[in-house]
Amino acid sequence: MTLSIFAAFWAVSFLFVITPGVDWAYAISAGMYGRVVLPAVAGLLLGHLLATTIVAAGVGTLVASSPIALTGLTALGAAYLLWLGINMLIHPAVLRAGEAAKSSSWARWTIKGVCVSGLNPKVFLLFLALLPQFTDKTASWSIPVQIIALGLVHIVSCGVVYLLVGFSSQAVLQTRPRAAQIVNRISGMAMIAIAVLLFAERVIG
Repeated sequence: MTLSIFAAFWAVSFLFVITPGVDWAYAISAGMYGRVVLPAVAGLLLGHLLATTIVAAGVGTLVASSPIALTGLTALGAAYLLWLGINMLIHPAVLRAGEAAKSSSWARWTIKGVCVSGLNPKVFLLFLALLPQFTDKTASWSIPVQIIALGLVHIVSCGVVYLLVGFSSQAVLQTRPRAAQIVNRISGMAMIAIAVLLFAERVIG
């Protein structure tokens, strides 16, 4: 693979990374609690790595070609996002300045992050549609290795942007409890909206 291919892929994937979505909403919600930004973002990145590995292994093509499997993945991901969104609406973050989320463990935020990105069928389908287009059958690397390499480029971009989003929200919102509560509810509504759209797409499709 050439450097120009990596650069072209990075330019395309970065546009997706900087577009606010469910990953941004999760990073912002973690930022309200400060100390859990790192494990939350690590979970999101692990979810992206899982999707990349699935596509590289060829399982992605099989799942995408099976309506039942794809519907199951969509339903599972949408249900999880719906559950997260409803919980964020019912129990919005209420923090005093500098207060940390003492009841939330790093492991819990990491696992939730994996589920947010790993169970998001949009991430899976994006990788399935995007990664193979930037592979080269004549390259010395095998196609799966190329896909993994491209996926890592995307994951690095995700890590930089999501950390900036999480720590920026921490700096702004931890000293503004009312604003944090409003943003938390907006993030919850965004997750619910995405979940509803995912369900609707499968029903209409």
